[in-house]
Amino acid sequence: MHANLTIFLSLLFLQVTTSTLLESPSKMTTPLARLNSSLKLNIPVFLLLVVFVSDAQPQNLVKKHHKVSAVLVFGDSTSDPGNNNYILTPFKGNFPPYGRDFADQKPTGRFSNGLLTSDFIARHVGVKDNVPAYLDPSLTIHDFMTGVSFASAGSGYDPLTPTISNVIPLPRQLEYFKEYKVKLVAAIGKKKTKEIINNALYLVSAGTNDFVVNYFTLPIRRHEYSLPSYMNFVMKTQLDFLQALWGEGARKIGVAGLPPMGCLPIVITLFSKNAIHDRGCIDFFSSVARTYNSMLQTQLNLMHFNHAHEGARIAYFDIYSPLLDGIVGHKYGFKEVRLGCCGTGLLETTFLCNPSSKTCSDASKYAFWDSIHPTQEMYKICSKALQPTIDHMIRD
Repeated sequence: MHANLTIFLSLLFLQVTTSTLLESPSKMTTPLARLNSSLKLNIPVFLLLVVFVSDAQPQNLVKKHHKVSAVLVFGDSTSDPGNNNYILTPFKGNFPPYGRDFADQKPTGRFSNGLLTSDFIARHVGVKDNVPAYLDPSLTIHDFMTGVSFASAGSGYDPLTPTISNVIPLPRQLEYFKEYKVKLVAAIGKKKTKEIINNALYLVSAGTNDFVVNYFTLPIRRHEYSLPSYMNFVMKTQLDFLQALWGEGARKIGVAGLPPMGCLPIVITLFSKNAIHDRGCIDFFSSVARTYNSMLQTQLNLMHFNHAHEGARIAYFDIYSPLLDGIVGHKYGFKEVRLGCCGTGLLETTFLCNPSSKTCSDASKYAFWDSIHPTQEMYKICSKALQPTIDHMIRD
């Protein structure tokens, strides 16, 4: 949740009534029905569909883990360092105040004031200072050899999700990975390429947009699936992607679960009974994340077991707990956990968080940079929470 953990974005402005958007089919679960009735307003609202989803100063790399050749990343805005800069989508973060806390204050396309969790992980394993966007035309073969990100803000496992925001679907990200391997082979040969691919650390972070932007905001999937059925559908597409990634040579795969979705400022603003005065987390949405994460852990354990004899190191990355600890448990000393640093903190994200937006003076005191994405400080906290799992994955 990838902060600094970015939550990837799919901004869609719809002027509709909340009762229309949240109308549930009869097969919906009771909690969702209660949520629907509590939000029935007869006034139009602007629904911002968001795909959820450092030290900005350069640091010296830690001692390199020799078992990690590269860091390769797939997913949504939580791990997109700027691929959306190079495609036709309105969902970009390559303008101020994004990137405000980098040394040069230059926005890169990351949906944060600085680095993402994937960048901190790359530093932890000693591969590079940050993970660049695969579509960046300035990348060299050396950049390729130590890893890139194929992630696209606004993407998801459900094929409908990236269509909503016209971003890069996960299957297309996998095609880019295949293309990446061909480029490596042409430059350094098959043997060295295989060594890099088999010894790389793979990070996969997506899924929030499937629920926040797609299922709970648009009616299409709710008319097709009950909530439990939709969770199974998303899970199947996620597992299909992971199996395909395995088939392309990935062996060390870390898969992020969902964040506490009910604590995202945008979710509170859109779905709370009184979003101005009551900024508490909405547990229904977070409970969906908990249930899905439990399902995911079971499936990843099974996948790891089935491929253990082939050298598999497949792990669940728990981002839910550190985020919840920082937001509800006040464990890390954030002064503001209900609003984003950019603008009012209620709705602003992507082009609503722009050069004319006022921002807080010290983003390190905020859990969220905009209404969906964590600050660099929160992303850093998430990366530290993942370090024991990562160290276990890459140990000899």
